[in-house]
Amino acid sequence: MRRIKARVEAERLPRGVNPARHLKLGRGGISDVEWTAQLLQLQHAHEVPALRTTGTLDALTAAVDADLLDAADGAVLADAWLLASRLRDANVLWTGRAAGSHTDVLPHDRQTLAGVARVVGYPAGSGGELEEDYLRTARRARAVVERVFYG
Repeated sequence: MRRIKARVEAERLPRGVNPARHLKLGRGGISDVEWTAQLLQLQHAHEVPALRTTGTLDALTAAVDADLLDAADGAVLADAWLLASRLRDANVLWTGRAAGSHTDVLPHDRQTLAGVARVVGYPAGSGGELEEDYLRTARRARAVVERVFYG
Protein backbone atom coordinates (compact mmCIF):
# COMPACT_ATOMS: atom_id res chain seq x y z
CA MET A 1 0.00 0.00 0.00
CA ARG A 2 2.87 2.36 0.81
CA ARG A 3 4.47 1.71 -2.59
CA ILE A 4 1.19 2.35 -4.35
CA LYS A 5 0.72 5.66 -2.53
CA ALA A 6 4.27 6.74 -3.38
CA ARG A 7 3.57 5.94 -7.03
CA VAL A 8 0.30 7.89 -6.96
CA GLU A 9 2.14 10.87 -5.48
CA ALA A 10 4.74 10.69 -8.22
CA GLU A 11 2.40 10.15 -11.16
CA ARG A 12 -0.95 11.80 -10.47
CA LEU A 13 0.10 15.24 -9.32
CA PRO A 14 -0.25 17.54 -12.36
CA ARG A 15 2.98 18.87 -13.81
CA GLY A 16 3.90 22.34 -12.74
CA VAL A 17 1.69 22.31 -9.65
CA ASN A 18 3.38 22.98 -6.35
CA PRO A 19 2.61 19.90 -4.20
CA ALA A 20 2.21 22.12 -1.13
CA ARG A 21 -0.73 23.88 -2.84
CA HIS A 22 -2.59 20.86 -4.26
CA LEU A 23 -5.55 20.37 -1.94
CA LYS A 24 -6.30 16.81 -2.95
CA LEU A 25 -3.03 15.14 -3.95
CA GLY A 26 -0.48 17.43 -2.31
CA ARG A 27 1.47 16.94 0.87
CA GLY A 28 -0.91 16.99 3.82
CA GLY A 29 -3.93 17.18 1.53
CA ILE A 30 -7.12 15.16 1.32
CA SER A 31 -5.47 12.10 -0.20
CA ASP A 32 -2.77 11.93 2.48
CA VAL A 33 -5.39 11.90 5.22
CA GLU A 34 -7.59 9.36 3.44
CA TRP A 35 -4.71 6.98 2.72
CA THR A 36 -3.66 7.15 6.37
CA ALA A 37 -7.17 6.43 7.63
CA GLN A 38 -7.54 3.58 5.15
CA LEU A 39 -4.23 2.02 6.16
CA LEU A 40 -5.35 1.98 9.78
CA GLN A 41 -8.64 0.43 8.66
CA LEU A 42 -6.88 -2.31 6.71
CA GLN A 43 -4.55 -3.06 9.59
CA HIS A 44 -7.09 -3.06 12.42
CA ALA A 45 -10.73 -3.21 11.24
CA HIS A 46 -10.84 -6.95 11.84
CA GLU A 47 -10.49 -6.25 15.57
CA VAL A 48 -12.09 -2.77 15.79
CA PRO A 49 -15.62 -2.78 14.31
CA ALA A 50 -15.87 1.03 14.46
CA LEU A 51 -13.16 1.22 11.79
CA ARG A 52 -15.50 -0.47 9.31
CA THR A 53 -16.79 2.80 7.92
CA THR A 54 -16.58 4.66 4.63
CA GLY A 55 -16.21 8.04 6.33
CA THR A 56 -12.69 9.39 6.70
CA LEU A 57 -13.48 11.47 9.78
CA ASP A 58 -15.37 8.55 11.34
CA ALA A 59 -12.38 6.29 10.70
CA LEU A 60 -10.01 8.79 12.32
CA THR A 61 -12.29 9.06 15.34
CA ALA A 62 -12.47 5.27 15.62
CA ALA A 63 -8.68 5.00 15.36
CA VAL A 64 -8.24 7.54 18.16
CA ASP A 65 -10.89 5.84 20.32
CA ALA A 66 -9.11 2.50 19.84
CA ASP A 67 -5.73 4.04 20.77
CA LEU A 68 -4.37 3.30 17.29
CA LEU A 69 -3.79 6.99 16.63
CA ASP A 70 -2.76 9.68 19.08
CA ALA A 71 -5.63 12.14 19.72
CA ALA A 72 -3.48 15.12 18.72
CA ASP A 73 -2.48 13.39 15.47
CA GLY A 74 -6.11 12.54 14.77
CA ALA A 75 -7.07 16.18 15.27
CA VAL A 76 -4.31 17.38 12.94
CA LEU A 77 -5.44 14.98 10.22
CA ALA A 78 -9.11 15.87 10.65
CA ASP A 79 -8.35 19.61 10.56
CA ALA A 80 -6.34 19.20 7.36
CA TRP A 81 -9.04 17.11 5.67
CA LEU A 82 -11.78 19.54 6.64
CA LEU A 83 -9.88 22.65 5.57
CA ALA A 84 -8.78 21.20 2.23
CA SER A 85 -12.34 20.01 1.54
CA ARG A 86 -13.77 23.43 2.39
CA LEU A 87 -11.22 25.12 0.14
CA ARG A 88 -12.06 22.83 -2.79
CA ASP A 89 -15.73 23.70 -2.34
CA ALA A 90 -14.90 27.41 -2.03
CA ASN A 91 -12.86 27.29 -5.24
CA VAL A 92 -15.93 25.99 -7.06
CA LEU A 93 -18.22 28.60 -5.52
CA TRP A 94 -15.84 31.50 -6.18
CA THR A 95 -15.01 30.58 -9.78
CA GLY A 96 -18.36 29.07 -10.74
CA ARG A 97 -16.54 26.14 -12.34
CA ALA A 98 -16.88 22.64 -10.92
CA ALA A 99 -14.48 21.00 -13.35
CA GLY A 100 -10.84 21.56 -14.03
CA SER A 101 -7.59 21.41 -12.15
CA HIS A 102 -8.14 24.82 -10.49
CA THR A 103 -10.62 23.32 -8.03
CA ASP A 104 -7.88 21.23 -6.44
CA VAL A 105 -5.25 23.95 -6.09
CA LEU A 106 -4.95 26.73 -3.53
CA PRO A 107 -4.99 29.84 -5.75
CA HIS A 108 -1.85 31.92 -6.25
CA ASP A 109 -3.73 34.91 -7.59
CA ARG A 110 -4.32 37.31 -4.68
CA GLN A 111 -7.79 38.35 -5.83
CA THR A 112 -8.98 34.76 -6.18
CA LEU A 113 -7.33 33.81 -2.90
CA ALA A 114 -9.11 36.71 -1.17
CA GLY A 115 -12.42 35.60 -2.69
CA VAL A 116 -11.94 32.01 -1.57
CA ALA A 117 -11.04 33.28 1.90
CA ARG A 118 -14.32 35.23 2.05
CA VAL A 119 -16.30 32.16 0.97
CA VAL A 120 -14.87 30.10 3.85
CA GLY A 121 -15.56 32.85 6.36
CA TYR A 122 -12.35 34.83 6.64
CA PRO A 123 -12.66 38.62 6.90
CA ALA A 124 -12.08 40.86 3.88
CA GLY A 125 -8.46 41.17 2.85
CA SER A 126 -7.31 37.99 4.56
CA GLY A 127 -6.31 35.84 1.59
CA GLY A 128 -2.73 35.77 2.84
CA GLU A 129 -3.88 34.60 6.25
CA LEU A 130 -5.88 31.78 4.66
CA GLU A 131 -2.87 30.80 2.60
CA GLU A 132 -0.65 30.65 5.69
CA ASP A 133 -3.30 28.71 7.63
CA TYR A 134 -3.65 26.11 4.88
CA LEU A 135 0.07 25.67 4.29
CA ARG A 136 0.71 25.31 8.04
CA THR A 137 -2.18 22.85 8.46
CA ALA A 138 -0.99 20.76 5.52
CA ARG A 139 2.61 20.72 6.79
CA ARG A 140 1.44 19.46 10.16
CA ALA A 141 -0.74 16.81 8.55
CA ARG A 142 2.11 15.64 6.33
CA ALA A 143 4.33 15.23 9.40
CA VAL A 144 1.67 12.94 10.91
CA VAL A 145 1.36 11.03 7.63
CA GLU A 146 5.12 10.56 7.49
CA ARG A 147 5.06 9.09 11.00
CA VAL A 148 1.84 7.05 10.86
CA PHE A 149 1.57 5.99 7.22
CA TYR A 150 5.19 5.66 6.21
CA GLY A 151 6.41 4.87 9.74
